[in-house]
Amino acid sequence: MTMMTRTRTSSSAGRAAPGSQHGAVSAEEWRTRVDLAAAYRLIALFGWDDLIFTHVTAKVPGTEHFLINPYGLAFEEITASSLVKIDHAGNKLSDSPHPVNPAGFVIHGCIHAARSDAGCVMHTHSLNGVAVSAQARGLLPISQQAFVVLSSLAYHDYEGIALSEDEKPRLVRDLGDRTFLMLRNHGLLTIGKTPAEAFLAMYIFETACIVQVRAQGGAELVHIPQQVLRLAPSQFAAVTLGAGGGLVWPALLRRLDRKSPGYDA
Repeated sequence: MTMMTRTRTSSSAGRAAPGSQHGAVSAEEWRTRVDLAAAYRLIALFGWDDLIFTHVTAKVPGTEHFLINPYGLAFEEITASSLVKIDHAGNKLSDSPHPVNPAGFVIHGCIHAARSDAGCVMHTHSLNGVAVSAQARGLLPISQQAFVVLSSLAYHDYEGIALSEDEKPRLVRDLGDRTFLMLRNHGLLTIGKTPAEAFLAMYIFETACIVQVRAQGGAELVHIPQQVLRLAPSQFAAVTLGAGGGLVWPALLRRLDRKSPGYDA
């Protein structure tokens, strides 16, 4: 699923708040910080957060450094400046009073290392995502959203809370070159070149799971034929005008400006 992004600059440009990283980091890093903080706020706004216990990470452009949430803050509290910069091992590289969750970067770190296109890795524990991840047949081809996801979906079996370095090669192997990963008995994960790209993928993934859970409470399900499923990559590119997450991202940022301002501080 190829996506491009159109990123806006921070609305706080030129008026850095106390403790702000704006002006202290490169313009590229600041744009990534704003978009990543927006992704956290949007996860909270859409109700996919699990208190403080999931993560979204983004690579700082032109470096081998990454940004992650300050462990202990709710997603609706996260700002561009509060994000913590870390290395491949999850060690803090920026001054922050907050710790980093080691389990959070076990999953994300190995994917960033293995996938050059993984500019952003998004992981959720949403109720509907976990519910479908616990079903033996996984995601079913019963909706337009599933139609998109199934074109690039992989599965990884549950091995407990992700604390073990030994799990990393299996995660990387199971993900392969896919955009969507269903972590069995655990939740959902998406890959994107940007936070915008990973967020749109997660929106579609989550919606496919919601539809499935609801549809399973009714009559016999109608499955999309295999020959139709093969059309997904080209049709998705067409309906997003080749821009993928970049097509919807500006509108999502405007929604945040109305409902959860301050993420770009």
